[in-house]
Amino acid sequence: MTETLEQTLRSAIRNIPDYPKKGIIFRDITTLLGQPAAFRRAVDELVHPYAGRRIDKVAGIEARGFILGGAVAHQLSCGFVPIRKKGKLPHDTVRIAYSLEYGIDEMEMHKDAIGVGEEVILVDDLIATGGTAEAAVKLLQRMEAVVVAACFVIDLPDLGGRSKIEQLGVPVRTLIEFEGD
Repeated sequence: MTETLEQTLRSAIRNIPDYPKKGIIFRDITTLLGQPAAFRRAVDELVHPYAGRRIDKVAGIEARGFILGGAVAHQLSCGFVPIRKKGKLPHDTVRIAYSLEYGIDEMEMHKDAIGVGEEVILVDDLIATGGTAEAAVKLLQRMEAVVVAACFVIDLPDLGGRSKIEQLGVPVRTLIEFEGD
């Protein structure tokens, strides 16, 4: 009997209680990345709705979004754009500040990474409160990209991040949900 997508992903994702602080269950996808069948299935499911459609670039959020986004870009035969923490890119950048639980951070991308009107998919491993993904979408939109979708392996729906992205007019695709996180 073939496993469902949910069974495949749940069995491949490691749950680490009380990390990074007490009361949090960290959803670790490094175990999924290390299992070829699970990794392939996750990437295939992220790609499926966009296969055969013109996608110019996939943008991935540092760091696990680089791994997933690179694989998605390869499957879609399009370019890849890294969105990184401030100070990590070597050329002229555009940046955006965003709020964290305790303070502010900044992310950036190269100014010449995306052309006006290019169709882009944003990829990361997980959406929780949505602050990082929201900032990435706003950064892409500032560059006048058409953000076709924001795709994540994991959604933590109780934290409300999905709605922040949808309020920006961007559809959200997730593969699995974990309640209560």
